[in-house]
Order: sequence, then C-alpha cells, then structure tokens
Amino acid sequence: MNAQLISLKTIHAPLEGSLSFFESQKDIPFNVRRIYYIYDVPMGVRRGMHAHKALQQFLWCAWGKVDIILDSGREVQQYCLDSPQKGLLVGEGIWREMVWQKEGSVLCVAASEHYDEGDYIRDYRTFVSYVEKGYWDETDK
Repeated sequence: MNAQLISLKTIHAPLEGSLSFFESQKDIPFNVRRIYYIYDVPMGVRRGMHAHKALQQFLWCAWGKVDIILDSGREVQQYCLDSPQKGLLVGEGIWREMVWQKEGSVLCVAASEHYDEGDYIRDYRTFVSYVEKGYWDETDK
C-alpha cells in the first residue's frame, strides 16, 4: 500500500514542553504546497471518502484521536493518529476515510499540490475502476 506511518522528530524539554516537526524532501518526499486542518468534527463522524489521482499528503493529529482507513482497491489498512509525534504519509491512488474518535480532535494535513477539484475521485466505483485499469502501478510503490 502506498502509505507509511512516520515517527516525527521530537525535542522534549521537561520544563518547556515538546516540539515535533517534519521537513519537506527530508521526512516527507514532496514539497508542501498547502496546509489545512479539520476540527470541530463530532465524535464518530466519518470524513474523506475520496482518493487523489496525483496528490500526496502527510496527516497528523495535533490533538485528539482520529482513525484513518486507507483502501488501495486491493487491501484496506487502518491507522490510529493519536499523538502529535507521529504522522501518516499517504500517496496518490489511495481511497481515504477519517473517523473522529475523540471530541475536539484536530487533524492536520500537508499536501503536495494546491487544491484542484479535478484531482479528486469522489465515487468509490470510479476509484476501483481506476485501480483495475492499472492507473496506479503498485509495483512502483
């Protein structure tokens, strides 16, 4: 699957708190062109339900707990983002769903491209059709 859980570099200072970070082209394999965050989502709500043709993303939960369900069209994996010290790198061609597991959770996303509605696949059957046609060759991942 075109996804990877990453431990973020973290500096702990007992009296001052912690600082976690990642860098473009070092910790994640793309330059960040857009950052956004999702919040005020009630617990149990499912968001996402789409794939991207070319966009790559790095997701991390700044506070709270969000489950990320990824589907390559051939396999499904679930990840729990429940610490600001880890993040999830998600490549193109992956169907994603996010489920809020804790009230007040904040999910942050760094994206490889500016917003482009044409990059989205919002219908699951269309997504599966892309996979079956070999749109994303998983042997390259």
